[in-house]
Amino acid sequence: MEQFWCEVLSFCQTTTKAIAAPLIEQSGNISPKMKEDGSLVTEGDRWADQAIREAIMAQFPEHGVLTEETTHIFPAQDWCWIVDPIDGTTNFTRGIPIWSISLGLLYRGTPVFGFVYLPQLQQSFYGYWYGETGLTGPTGAYVNGKPIHTSKDTPSKGHLFNLCARSIKILQKPFPCKIRMIGVASYNILLVACGAALGGVEATPKVWDIAAVWVIIQAAGGVLISLKDESIFPLTIGRNYGRYSFPCLVVSQAEFVPLFKPLVECIL
Repeated sequence: MEQFWCEVLSFCQTTTKAIAAPLIEQSGNISPKMKEDGSLVTEGDRWADQAIREAIMAQFPEHGVLTEETTHIFPAQDWCWIVDPIDGTTNFTRGIPIWSISLGLLYRGTPVFGFVYLPQLQQSFYGYWYGETGLTGPTGAYVNGKPIHTSKDTPSKGHLFNLCARSIKILQKPFPCKIRMIGVASYNILLVACGAALGGVEATPKVWDIAAVWVIIQAAGGVLISLKDESIFPLTIGRNYGRYSFPCLVVSQAEFVPLFKPLVECIL
């Protein structure tokens, strides 16, 4: 398995950097279109989606693939990649340099490896989390090869909590932390994983928004829970995940769930 995990990490590093180069040139210079679900898409999203799918099929032909811009049906293969070619399309189209390329690798429906690359910030986050899958291999969460961990601080007005654009209703109540809104679901969660924020909430993320970071946040010592009191993973073979959102709360320590969960459930 050690060789396999080395191959997986190397593949993600090489592929995302190759995909990022032409996307950086397009950032701020490309017009988006509206999809049926109200989200934005560009030709850059579609090109990157196809390029990543082709790279996976060439390197790992026995693996399944589920991506934001094409196939939303979870396949029957034991191994499956879930891909978000550009997380933060609005930032991307406006020339804001915070957007990411996200790849999550699942085993029998559960994410076990996550890789998120923010090209214009030159940050590569990745992590391993095996849970009850029975797999073994490297452990931990990293950014640019350096270990990261969630904060153990107690929430205060000197700490940060991340919202998404669809969760601003939370601001109608007093909140124990300062609020930030990044505009990129994966980065909202990664900021908790690396200790910069104590928590965050996403009101309508799809499975491709959270598959990779679900691994990284847990490997870093944090917790990501569904606000619908249902398990997100393992995924179900044959289900169309393009139709489902997974409102979720992420916190740096499990002990903070009772503090933050009542404050963010108003987004449901």
